[in-house]
Amino acid sequence: MSHLYWLHEADLKRIQHLFPKPRGVARVDDRRVLSGIIHVIRNGLRWRDAPSDYGSHKTLYNRWARWSHMGVFARIPTELAAQGEGTGTLMIDVTHLKTHLTVSSMGLKKKGRGRLIGRTKGGLNSKLHAVTDAAGRPIQLFLTAGNVSDYLGARALLPSLPAADWMRADRGYDADWFREGLKERSIEPCIASRRNRKAFIPHDIKIYRSRHKIENMLGRSKDWRRLATRYDRCPIIFLSAIALAATVLFWS
Repeated sequence: MSHLYWLHEADLKRIQHLFPKPRGVARVDDRRVLSGIIHVIRNGLRWRDAPSDYGSHKTLYNRWARWSHMGVFARIPTELAAQGEGTGTLMIDVTHLKTHLTVSSMGLKKKGRGRLIGRTKGGLNSKLHAVTDAAGRPIQLFLTAGNVSDYLGARALLPSLPAADWMRADRGYDADWFREGLKERSIEPCIASRRNRKAFIPHDIKIYRSRHKIENMLGRSKDWRRLATRYDRCPIIFLSAIALAATVLFWS
């Protein structure tokens, strides 16, 4: 049995409308190229080590880099979530992703946000902020440096949250401004109170209990070796890898 990954034709058709239209000469087969990109990211390979069944490794990387900067892969989870029926419940959480020594430069780029790598107790890493539906399927993804507060990710994701009835979150998101922002969007917060909060705010324990599904999602994503260890200097390309993994794992 072949160990190579091949994207199903049905899954390709669901997202093909998000791809840029070819100009002039027809581009190399989308299914073959995307399958090769997924194989490299999932197994943590260097691009030059991609199996020849997928064609030239230069074609794979060039397509990957070009479409990443165009935002093609980052849009896919949000688009697939919009096509489905809303579950009525959202969840938000974060996880740290370790960086390889070769990408540990934290210098700022001109007119950019740098590498989005920060120093924490666990070393240099990045932080992935994610919003999922009740089933733990990613809807929105946001990347920051590892030493950035969870609140910054919540503040960035709040304005674009889809319609929902509930938001489940751990006590790391217990902030009055976040609770009020959710209520302004007609979303009821189910957030555990911080231990040092003067006025304890009760939450529905039964609803909160299923929050483990977003933790499971973050854990499964790290099964992809180029996510568990960050090899990409460019944060846009790295976030695209996360979005593509989310598409294959949870939306296919």
